[in-house]
Amino acid sequence: MENLIYIIIGVTAVVSYLSWQNESLFRKLLLSPYAMIRNKEYYRLITHGFLHSGWTHLIVNMLVFWSFGRVLLFYFVQVWGTKGILLFILLYLSAIVVSSLFSVVKHKDDYSYSAVGASGATSAIVFASLFFDPWNMIYFFGIIPIPGIVFGVIYLVYSYRMAKRATDNIGHDAHFWGAVFGFVFPLLFKPQLFQFFIQRLINLW
Repeated sequence: MENLIYIIIGVTAVVSYLSWQNESLFRKLLLSPYAMIRNKEYYRLITHGFLHSGWTHLIVNMLVFWSFGRVLLFYFVQVWGTKGILLFILLYLSAIVVSSLFSVVKHKDDYSYSAVGASGATSAIVFASLFFDPWNMIYFFGIIPIPGIVFGVIYLVYSYRMAKRATDNIGHDAHFWGAVFGFVFPLLFKPQLFQFFIQRLINLW
């Protein structure tokens, strides 16, 4: 079952590495709302999630994905059986698209804007796992333990505020919407899980 996690990581690493060796390929696959809309290159909504700007960007995203993805895949299989594997793939791929839609609308007339990376999908994986285990400890900076639900609130507030400021070159919009999408995704296929979330939240409060 965990092989799926390694396949996604492997594909992402290979595509990223090949794009680093070929600038034209990199430009062809990245998210450029301006080019995508005018040239109808809608494939960019997916392909940009398999590109990264460098080794650090790639390793951080894939490490987070590996850490939370294994846990989430376990929960999905527990809830939906083998169908959970397909839903996990659907979550990852659809999160790449959904997390970037706001940026596409926002920058559709900005020819200089572009984005790469699986951060939106990774945020979705993290928050979907928090849905199933809201009090699971997350180690901030790998050191400071913070309950997952507390981290989630801080993460959303921070991402929202930084997206409004737009003072750096980080896709905070993708982080925010990816996180929101990941949290609600399980409910799209089994609304009864909301009661499960509330029970987990209250019982450990």
